Amino acid sequence: MSTITFKPGYKYQLKQDYSVRIPICPQAGIDTQFIRLDRTGLLRLRSGYAWDGPSGPTVDTADFMRGSLVHDALYQLMRERLLDKHHLREAADRLLREHCREDGMGPLRRWWVYVGVRLGGRRAAESSESKQWRVAP
Repeated sequence: MSTITFKPGYKYQLKQDYSVRIPICPQAGIDTQFIRLDRTGLLRLRSGYAWDGPSGPTVDTADFMRGSLVHDALYQLMRERLLDKHHLREAADRLLREHCREDGMGPLRRWWVYVGVRLGGRRAAESSESKQWRVAP
């Protein structure tokens, strides 16, 4: 019998590369298999990148998807200790709120999203929270 190895919890996967300029500029460029962030703040997420979408008691709507994608990528870099979570987590949370605004989310829901990640996001940025590999069957 053969087995598979996988990480649970991902709902979405990019079909094509996505790039966006963000206000987070590391001192040295970061380049992982799926995430690249250069010193000027150009974030590039490569085709095949998987993320779990909006978290918490919420609904996955179009006005939340881009924000959740960028936010999850930044938190992943924090979990991997490639970005400093102590100095950049709040900036990542504000960026989520800004992307949601740009994509048409109303002010009350944006506020709720921001409060949610500020109150509940710290553990998600910790390295111990990274998704563990599993084997089946």
